[in-house]
Amino acid sequence: MALSRGLRCCQRVFSWIPVLIIAAVMLWSYYAYVFELCLLAYLLVFHVCFVMFSWTYWKSIFTPPASPCKKFQLSYSDKQRYEFEERPDAQKQILVEIAKKLPIFSRAHSGAIRFCDRCQVLKPDRCHHCSVCETCVLKMDHHCPWVNNCVGFANYKFFLLFLAYSMVYCVFIAATVFQYFLKFWVGDLPNGPAKFHVLFLMFVALMFFVSLMFLFGYHCWLVSKNRSTLEAFTAPVFVSGPDRNGFNVGIRRNLQQVFGEDRRLWFIPVFTGQGNGHYFPLKNRSSESHNPLLANEDLWEESDDGSEGSLVEDHDPSVTIEMEE
Repeated sequence: MALSRGLRCCQRVFSWIPVLIIAAVMLWSYYAYVFELCLLAYLLVFHVCFVMFSWTYWKSIFTPPASPCKKFQLSYSDKQRYEFEERPDAQKQILVEIAKKLPIFSRAHSGAIRFCDRCQVLKPDRCHHCSVCETCVLKMDHHCPWVNNCVGFANYKFFLLFLAYSMVYCVFIAATVFQYFLKFWVGDLPNGPAKFHVLFLMFVALMFFVSLMFLFGYHCWLVSKNRSTLEAFTAPVFVSGPDRNGFNVGIRRNLQQVFGEDRRLWFIPVFTGQGNGHYFPLKNRSSESHNPLLANEDLWEESDDGSEGSLVEDHDPSVTIEMEE
């Protein structure tokens, strides 16, 4: 037990190394541009780019991606019933009864309702368990080592803005340093520390820009299709079968789900997304309409006294539960 805890502690420490590398590159670029090159004409714009870059990176790192609420967790009594029940069919029936109260529409590949045995929760649509964070994450996109965090419902906008402002930062540095890079290339730049900073600034800015350009373009495509990275590789499964476009409700509404309806706040790293991550509109509205729980998430939200919402319409009792991590 002590060895396992020690290994987990070491893993958590080493997981910050990629973040420290990015932070070191950011601080070095600031020092090189402001104190070594000291391009006064560009300092105002440079600081705006640097602040937005740093702000979005900070939000991507320290904003929890959000986990399922207590309504998707097994209550103490349900957990006791489930654990003391030895018959598999009876255990499945217990979970089916709990699922009846929840707006769950996606299924496992076998067609069963998804259940996380580690977190003891029925998984909401688009929710997955992260083995690194050791928790279920709402609308999980991926676990990013460069922010040492899961990218999910609550911080996906911040991650996209981080990629965007990183590109802007790199382009601005490359564009303003290019003239000095040409002087360095032809040998007209005076010898000194700034000479090497010009070379490395140009090289690092272009290298990061190329890699970020492809990553940002890929995520823009995902947003336009309303898919996560996981869903792009493995299509979500519904009652009718797998469908990569199951959550695609049109480009405008797809963008609003991530950035909100107020376009003035789209480029500011504050949360403006729609919903609470437990329910997402489906492309096939007729599939939702058969169950009011799926058509209106307000019907299953907690009431003022903290009690659970009542069952509006039962799910198909033939639905089974699949235990998955």
